[in-house]
Amino acid sequence: MASATSIEILDLRHFAAPMLRPVIEAEGELWRQRLHWDYRTSAKLLMQYLDNGSLPGYVALEGDRVVGYAFCVYEESKAIVGDVFALDVRSPAAHDAPCPAPEIERTLLKHLFETLLNSPQVNRVESQLLLHPSGSHTAIFQANGFRIFRRLFMVKSLTEMGSAPLGKLTGDLELRVWRDDDLNGAAHLIAEAYRGHPDSLINDQYCSAHGSQRFLHNIVRYSGCGSFSQPASFVVVHRPSHELVALILGSRVSALCGHITQVCVHPQYRRRGLARLLLAMSAQSFLRQGAGEISLTVTEANSQAIDLYRDEGYECAHVFDAAVWQRDVGTATAR
Repeated sequence: MASATSIEILDLRHFAAPMLRPVIEAEGELWRQRLHWDYRTSAKLLMQYLDNGSLPGYVALEGDRVVGYAFCVYEESKAIVGDVFALDVRSPAAHDAPCPAPEIERTLLKHLFETLLNSPQVNRVESQLLLHPSGSHTAIFQANGFRIFRRLFMVKSLTEMGSAPLGKLTGDLELRVWRDDDLNGAAHLIAEAYRGHPDSLINDQYCSAHGSQRFLHNIVRYSGCGSFSQPASFVVVHRPSHELVALILGSRVSALCGHITQVCVHPQYRRRGLARLLLAMSAQSFLRQGAGEISLTVTEANSQAIDLYRDEGYECAHVFDAAVWQRDVGTATAR
């Protein structure tokens, strides 16, 4: 590293959760400030994995103090960069240069990429570092052959939202609240809705019903993005076939904030106002639950969705990067 401050990079699995607690708590405060998200549930799950010694990754150590960490998770031949976060290190010695957090994070990512990209069983690596502003680590991702996709974190205030009458479905379509037995139908809908879609380049789970079902299990049953909110989640069903043709899923990410984790419409049922109706239904549900705002993420290339969200009162509050490395196209760096 360029800094004279002495930072060691060591295997994350050798460190128990208490040693990382100060770093994780500092990260949680940044989640609260920047995104209005309550990070405590995620932190608790992370601490459990750390105590089990089952989380692959690295820590940055200054003396005997952990000042940063990065980790990944494996899904068959794919690895997902779960997180990277570090604290600024200010050297007590006047002649030693300080080591800023971004520099430590880049070093942690460098070690993580060396491990993943040289692992023959890993053919794909995905990353969505939601907390970090776009451009923070673009250079090191691109230097390692990742494609970068800018994504928007959009927020809508619910404080002045009234209970305006919602549009009604006609004909053979039915709107209802999400049920547990919708998982299979939702997985097939997502695979159809994201065929050829920019998001299917970012998350390959969208490319098949099997992958979409794994995505849904993570969101609905394992709190992969906040606490799943069934009252804020709806589906549109084609009555004659009982097939799902549109859906929206919501989660609570803090006491005052809801988040749309998924909204999609089958290609044959677009341009009928279904997405707009579902957004309004979910927003009103979150309002009844006491939320003051609602958020969602969208890929910058998806201009039609962004126009819809802006028309529905969402504003861009934060831009972050998604990154993808594929072994057979590992040298691609196009945005």
